[in-house]
Amino acid sequence: VQLQASGGGLVEAGGSLRLSCAGSGSIFRLMGWYRQAPGNQRELVAHITRDGTTNYADSVKDRFTISRDNAKNLVYLQMNSLKPEDTAVYYCQAKDLFFKDYWGQGTLVTVSS
Repeated sequence: VQLQASGGGLVEAGGSLRLSCAGSGSIFRLMGWYRQAPGNQRELVAHITRDGTTNYADSVKDRFTISRDNAKNLVYLQMNSLKPEDTAVYYCQAKDLFFKDYWGQGTLVTVSS
């Protein structure tokens, strides 16, 4: 099972980025994104179930949108109105049908002020 994340980069405050994560080797009941800023614990950003139910951290509600393509095992995170405090390494995460966790490699998002 693999999760391959992409789409990070450097953006100015107020800008947008789109992260993508491609899963392979399993069917995932839940896919999502976590992030970890320097000196902080890893935190949930958003996740989405196979039927499209979403959950967001309060800090990103109304700015970030998570979506997925079940047929292709893809999950996306559209990040708008980015703030410097969104700077972090973003990790793709998924749970399979047996609730086992999988993690992708991180992708760095840097928001300059």
